[in-house]
Amino acid sequence: MSARELVEILIEKKLNIAIAESLTAGLITSKLAEIAGVSQVLRGGVFAYQNDIKAELLGVREKTLAEFGAVSEETAIEMAAGVAQKLDAQVAISTTGIAGPTSVDGKPVGLVFIGLWVQGETWSRNFHFSGTREQIRQASCGIALEFAREKLLEV
Repeated sequence: MSARELVEILIEKKLNIAIAESLTAGLITSKLAEIAGVSQVLRGGVFAYQNDIKAELLGVREKTLAEFGAVSEETAIEMAAGVAQKLDAQVAISTTGIAGPTSVDGKPVGLVFIGLWVQGETWSRNFHFSGTREQIRQASCGIALEFAREKLLEV
C-alpha cells in the first residue's frame, strides 16, 4: 500500500488528516509529504516520543499512561484523537510501540499499536513485528497507512 493511495482517497472524500507519531518518529508524515497534492489534505503531524509530550501536546491522560503505559491501545487511541483535535483534522493516525533493542516494561520488542480516528470514531490494531529497529519502524509505517486506507474505504 502506498501513501499515494491514501492521499487519493482523502482527496476524493474531501477529508484532511493529521498524524501523531512516537515509534515511527515522523516516517508516516514524511511518506505522505512525498506525494504531490498532499497539501490539499495533510494538516500536520506531531512527533511525541516522551510521555510528557504525549500528555501536553496530544492530551493523552496521565491516568492512561500510568495504567496502560505509552505502548498500549488506549494510548494509541488518545494520541489519534488528540492530534485530530489539536490540528482540526477529520482523520488521524497514531503509532506507538517498541522498536528495540530491548523490551520496555515487560512489553516485547516489535509490539506496535496503531490508532485511527475518523470523524469521532476510533479504532486500534496491535501488531508484533520482528527485525531490526528500522525494519520494525518501516513495517509500522506501512501498516498504519494500510489501516487508514482500509477504514476510509469503509466510511
